[in-house]
Amino acid sequence: MFGLGKLLYVIILTVNGIAVLSEDRFLNRIGWGSSSGNSNGGGPQYQQYNTGLDSSDGASVKSKIINLIGAVRTLMRIPLIAINIVIILYELILG
Repeated sequence: MFGLGKLLYVIILTVNGIAVLSEDRFLNRIGWGSSSGNSNGGGPQYQQYNTGLDSSDGASVKSKIINLIGAVRTLMRIPLIAINIVIILYELILG
């Protein structure tokens, strides 16, 4: 049966998969790297974030996914280590 525990595992595994994507080896090759459309020589990209629900400002779905991947890779790296340790210990003890 599919329960909340399995759903949590799927979410954690998906976020883990996004967090370990290599920008040099994978994302740039398919054109989804953060520097793929950058013309300033690989420097930082400064983007204005839209808080509205409409996408009429010209931000494509692809650019939003690229921003999401970058945010997950930046913000979730340390918390994922702790979450993975807790899940591993849970599985070893009660699993």
